[in-house]
Amino acid sequence: MLAKKYRLKKKKDFAKVYKERKGFKQDFLFLKAVKNDLEDTRIGIVVSTKVAKRAVERNLIKRRLREIVRKKLEEIRPGLDIVIITLRGINRATPFQTIEEVFDKLLLKSKIKR
Repeated sequence: MLAKKYRLKKKKDFAKVYKERKGFKQDFLFLKAVKNDLEDTRIGIVVSTKVAKRAVERNLIKRRLREIVRKKLEEIRPGLDIVIITLRGINRATPFQTIEEVFDKLLLKSKIKR
């Protein structure tokens, strides 16, 4: 589980990140990031019903992404608010390692990785 200080929870924080025009897409993940005035990076994950109809599937995808983020947190630059949006193509059958590889590519592409 991701520690509380690393979670993006409030609607206004999500809205601030969504206003940022620039985003980065890699396969089935879309990432938006904006600087915050904190020392820590906060991360939010969005899995819509268009991606997975059943809540069980959406929650599984979110748990997998949270675990990947938790493992990669030290590699991410501090002081950012990041929203990871899942797109169609990611589903329950997608292997964990595939999601992790795509997330790594996305971090490099967005230049968020240290």
